[in-house]
This record gives sequence, C-alpha cells and structure tokens, in this order.
Amino acid sequence: MGFPLRYIEPVYRPPSEARSLILPLTDGCSWNRCAFCEMYTAPQKRFRARDAAEVLAGIQALGAAAGAADIRRIFLADGDALVLPTRRLLEVLLAIRAHLPAVRRVSCYGLPRNVRKKSVAELRELAAAGLSLVYVGAESGDDEVLTRIDKGETFASTLEALEKLGAAGIRRSVMILNGLGGEILSAAHAQHSAELMNAAQPEYLATLVLSFPQGEARFRAAFPEWTPRSISGLLEEMARFIERLELKRTVFRSDHASNWLSLRGNLPEDKARLLEQLRLALAHPETAPLRPAWARGL
Repeated sequence: MGFPLRYIEPVYRPPSEARSLILPLTDGCSWNRCAFCEMYTAPQKRFRARDAAEVLAGIQALGAAAGAADIRRIFLADGDALVLPTRRLLEVLLAIRAHLPAVRRVSCYGLPRNVRKKSVAELRELAAAGLSLVYVGAESGDDEVLTRIDKGETFASTLEALEKLGAAGIRRSVMILNGLGGEILSAAHAQHSAELMNAAQPEYLATLVLSFPQGEARFRAAFPEWTPRSISGLLEEMARFIERLELKRTVFRSDHASNWLSLRGNLPEDKARLLEQLRLALAHPETAPLRPAWARGL
C-alpha cells in the first residue's frame, strides 16, 4: 500500500510546520492574485476543493497505518483551507480526532476574507473540534501597499478577521513582509503594520523579506513604482516597525531564510534587545551576523 495522501507539487507550509503531516483539503489558493506571491501560480495548482470522500478516506487510512501514534501535528493545505464550508471542515477535524487521536495541534493558512465569512460561533465550533492555530498573511497594514499588491484586503478587513479568530479562541500567527512597500512606501508600511499588530495583539508574529525566486516581472507589473530597499534600508524599516510595536504577549520571529538578520524574541520583554541588535547591525555592517546571500535561497 502506498502513502494514502495525494500531493500536487510544489507543497508549501509555514516553517514552524516542518514536523507536521501535510493534509491537503484544497489545491492552490482561491484568491491567487497577490502580486508578490509565487506559491500557487503553476498550472497544476489551479484552485479546487479536494473531494470530501478522498480526504476522509486518507485520514482513515493514515489512522490504520503503522506510525499513526507518531502524528502529533497536522497542517491543512494548500493555501486556503478555510474557504471550505464549516460543515466540511468539521467533518475533517472530527475524522482526525477519531482516527488520529495522538494529534495535538491542527493548523492552516487563513485568508482574511474567508475568516470574515464565518461567524465567531462557527469559528468556535472549529476550535472545539481541534483547529488551534491559523496563519494569516497580513503582509502589510498600509492600505496603499495592499492596493498596489492586489491583496484584496485593507487594514480594517484584516483586523476584523484577526479579531474574529481571537474571539473564537484560535491562536493567530501573522506574517508581515519587510520591504513590501519599497522605498516610496517604506515608512507608511512599517508604521501601519505596527498599528495593525497593536490593534490585533496576535499570539505569534513573523516577518519575512520580500523576495522573487521566479523573477520580479509579475510584481513590477502591478507595482511599477516599487524600488527595492538596500539591506540597511530593510533593517531600518524593521527597526521602525519594532519600535512602534506595543504588544502585550507575542512570540516574535524574524528568522526565515529570507531575512538578512535573524531576530527572535518575546514581546514586549525583548523589544529593547531586538532594537539593539538592529542598531548594531546598522552601525557596524562589517561585523554584523548577516546571513550570506547564498544562504537566502528560497
């Protein structure tokens, strides 16, 4: 018997889900218009919901396989599991509970538009059934940046989604893209992204650096005025962002491969240390522990 789950390459998941079982509920992303995102642009990644019977049969087969007791975390793929009706998601979560009782964490990506379509009561049902963490790519809190990249969201719409998840007891891991506003919108991007985080108070916050493994043509077509920030400019933007954060209890990570300077800490207690690391890297780039360019392959 082969592996009971069917994958369509490439498969993506957050860095913190490296040890998780990837369980596809959809292929691709229902929006798939963000100018910076290359994850689901391949023809084989055209958006579709997986057949419910296929998904449930896969879960049942996994539960009967050797090693099922070792599956502790599951990530619901692809980029858009929350687009599915709540009923479908509950069927999946209850099947996981029935056939994979060792699982302790179920997570997924969540587009703000899909979160907003669900009531807090529905989200609470999902939380009670086992959905404990949703990764939200906010990207920016600046409305002009969000318009330029065709995110289809605003500061207000993203905040509404994050507040709904929080009210339902689902932890939020939010991603902000360093450099997304380029030179012209850098200050507004940092300022308003910090304001969004302060309003939402997510449990987890991560920053990545905007990068283009497949080239910049698609992004520049949407945002022709964009010019990249230098390494020092990216660090300055990061310092501006962190300086304006007023978080009460958030785990902060800026250690993805795209980042030139790896930063890790808990906010607010590590805020001063993180800013000092940035200050030293800006003042003494020749001795700063910057990631070499060859190590930033994505």
